[in-house]
Amino acid sequence: MSMTSPGTTPSGTYGTSGAPGSVPPGSPDVPGASAAERPRGLLRSGFGLIGPRHGRHVLSVEQVDSLALPIGDDGVVIGVDAGGRPAVLGLNRPTPYDVVLIGGLWTAQVLALRAAATGARVAVETGRAQAWMQMVHAMGGGQNGMSVHDVGRVPPQGASAGNPVLVVRDCGMRPPRGRVVAGPWQSILTLLPYLSPVAPRLLRQARLVGVQRVSPDEAAEIGRALALPRGDVDSLPTLTDGVTLWCADRDRQYVMTQPTDAETGLFGTPRRMD
Repeated sequence: MSMTSPGTTPSGTYGTSGAPGSVPPGSPDVPGASAAERPRGLLRSGFGLIGPRHGRHVLSVEQVDSLALPIGDDGVVIGVDAGGRPAVLGLNRPTPYDVVLIGGLWTAQVLALRAAATGARVAVETGRAQAWMQMVHAMGGGQNGMSVHDVGRVPPQGASAGNPVLVVRDCGMRPPRGRVVAGPWQSILTLLPYLSPVAPRLLRQARLVGVQRVSPDEAAEIGRALALPRGDVDSLPTLTDGVTLWCADRDRQYVMTQPTDAETGLFGTPRRMD
């Protein structure tokens, strides 16, 4: 099957006069047409417009090393570090992720609310459901991805890459072993108000541990469990409300969680005690 190109008919090529075989003056097909005439010829022929001429966006080999890309900075903004920079916690992961927070309900609720804001579903396992219901109602009565369950009654969540889940275990100082465990795209945040006999086991299993203000004796025990430097152990009993020491492997970072106006309206100001 034969095909014809734009501007042609089976009988020949049409120019501005419409006569077969004629070629418009200045056409790029005219032998000897100058570089300046070629764009004008294209324009008269209907082949696009003459746009602005810009220099190419290129870098020299020496300049390539100066490029810096923000890779891996996605997740939940849990506060600011000592330098005032955002501290980001990546909760939605393709591998199991256990987090233990030795601290107050206020911080756990802010983290849960911010995780939900990133698109994660939040399932709360708690013995004090009333403490979480205000947050559930503020999010649309559970229609926006947050649910509250009695201790030991969290159903399978069906987490996936497109539907990540955060399970918050607010089960007191001696939380039982959970029916729902960390898995791909399903992280577990266990809240401990204080150190307890089950804490060492939970700390060993956790990928990340957050510690808020504790007593000197608790600080010493946490320091041994996490191999903290003496300076961090001494600082734990003096932390102000809203400050958490986050520990992962050998990395440590103090983070101040600052509430938004909406969070202050829901949860009040930062506090360690509930």
